[in-house]
Amino acid sequence: MIVTRGLTKRYGRVLAVDGVDLDVREGDRYGFLGPNGSGKTTMVRLLLGLVYATSGEIEVLGERVPARSRSVLPRIGALVEGPAAYPHLSGRQNLALLDAAGPGGSRRTRKSRIEDALEQVGLSGVDRRPVRTYSLGMRQRLGLAAALLRRPSLLILDEPTNGLDPRGIREIRDLLTGLNEAGTTVFLSSHLLAEVEQLCTRVGIVDRGRLVVQDDLATLRAPTGHVEVATPDAARVVAMLDGRVVDRDGERLVVRHADPAALNAALVAEGIRVSAIGTRRRTLEDVVLEVTGHGSDRVAP
Repeated sequence: MIVTRGLTKRYGRVLAVDGVDLDVREGDRYGFLGPNGSGKTTMVRLLLGLVYATSGEIEVLGERVPARSRSVLPRIGALVEGPAAYPHLSGRQNLALLDAAGPGGSRRTRKSRIEDALEQVGLSGVDRRPVRTYSLGMRQRLGLAAALLRRPSLLILDEPTNGLDPRGIREIRDLLTGLNEAGTTVFLSSHLLAEVEQLCTRVGIVDRGRLVVQDDLATLRAPTGHVEVATPDAARVVAMLDGRVVDRDGERLVVRHADPAALNAALVAEGIRVSAIGTRRRTLEDVVLEVTGHGSDRVAP
């Protein structure tokens, strides 16, 4: 669905995207992550033909971009750097203008497609209020509705849950999961690691313009060779396991062990109470910090 080869973008002396080989497959829910200033939004703009690459190649839906953008873009739904709208018009009026201005939108089905898109994003009850009165969350939902107008086969989204409350984030996650299960490939740039971890099946991580990781999320979150144990008898466990406890936080322990069932049996045999036990896996936060440890925008005194 999306393939790039040696994709590079320079702005003067600034190397925003540095030789990226992206591989987004049909059916993916692909999370694109990285620290602030790592090149995420520039990458999204390159994929949509909004800026031109300094060097490298881009293929989207089997077509070269930007050369074939005119035939590709009608099959893509996109939200980049927040939704754009005429503030004095209503949401429906904005969607109607957007649909009329773009290629491939059927006038005959326009009204039904607008209503379907608004319902999908939770704005079906919106009235004729102008967009300037919308909250940030409502504007974000309207931007998503615009991305869904043409019933695209590929969604390219930059921070789609920005401004939404927890309930709204969950609704958009459920929407994107449902669209993906119905056949839409999702490419999602976000800084919300927990959200990407719950939604996405594959992940790419960029740091200072370079793609440093690209893999299935399940592979990245492989077992660490440790077991997490919750027990009111933590001190006894520490004494019993003789150096195999690598971390302790109150009643919660991390133990160097490959088999939770065998460890549980050994603890219970010693009369130790176990409230919870399970294999410890790397979180997505662990992975990101490991590969982008120096990529902070913190300014030291």
